[in-house]
Amino acid sequence: MKYTKLGKTGLRVSRLVLGTMNFGSRVEEKDAFAIMDRALELGINFFDTANVYGSLGGGEQQHGRTEEIVGRWFAQGGHRREKVVLATKFYQQMDNTLDGPNDAPGVSAYKLYRSLAASLKRLQTDHVELYQMHHIDHGINWEEIFGAYENMIAQGKVYYAASSNFGARHLAYADAAAEKRHFLGLVSEQHFYNLLNRLPELELLPTAQDLGLGVIVWSPLAGGLLADDALSVTAGRRAERVKRLSPSQRQQIADYADLCHELGESESNVALAWILHNPAITAPIIGPSSLAQLEEAVHAVDIQLSADTLARLDKIFPGPGGPAPEAYAW
Repeated sequence: MKYTKLGKTGLRVSRLVLGTMNFGSRVEEKDAFAIMDRALELGINFFDTANVYGSLGGGEQQHGRTEEIVGRWFAQGGHRREKVVLATKFYQQMDNTLDGPNDAPGVSAYKLYRSLAASLKRLQTDHVELYQMHHIDHGINWEEIFGAYENMIAQGKVYYAASSNFGARHLAYADAAAEKRHFLGLVSEQHFYNLLNRLPELELLPTAQDLGLGVIVWSPLAGGLLADDALSVTAGRRAERVKRLSPSQRQQIADYADLCHELGESESNVALAWILHNPAITAPIIGPSSLAQLEEAVHAVDIQLSADTLARLDKIFPGPGGPAPEAYAW
């Protein structure tokens, strides 16, 4: 495994992040334990979760279930907790039976304190390394939220503040607010980015680089559309996504599969390797449902894409033309 620093921090993290969203829904607890154990053996030290992950099946949500599974894995000992850089998130409504004004999705000191306390209990730990706001709250008060983060950092319950699904302007606002407080501020942004969605190249990725923020990529395989044999899948969530593709998008996927076949690499690993090639990216999140998927994904770290291959990928999946404003203005 290869490692890099998380943004402007001195924290070293693996170039792949183990995503746990499937734990408790598509992956049973015993299998989740095996995946996490093997991830550590393979050198993956960066685990990502969220307080709303986990379900009972049949569409019924049991928010917090994934954190509970991770917590029980930590409780086995063997220095599991000490070996993991743990990231979790808060923002969403946690209990649909509550309808109070402070139970709705959003970001506030109130919500941070309550959500963090509940997550720490489920995770059976006294701290998280990275505490991420799961979505932008357009009414956010940076004085309030950074004051709460500073308090939790001072208590050792959180090591770093981070965001997810923020726009470039929000990262800039946060940086300006943190500078006024002489506070480190956000250290990373978790964002949706892949060959089929290259819009972040316009503003988000350049802004993150300018501000020294790490970028963690979610859905690097575009919900499975960039995974092996995507067009031939006939059942499940991926099949539903395939049905919604336009003819031109289907052709892109077919051309991409042909290229990967020429390279002798899986579609999944080429998609991951393409993301890892970008200097703005810290690591993509992988969400294996089996040990085999985990073992396969680790190979992506060692794939070196040639200039010719990168050019062919650009031709198949045209980006926005680079960063703004040069991408669209003279």
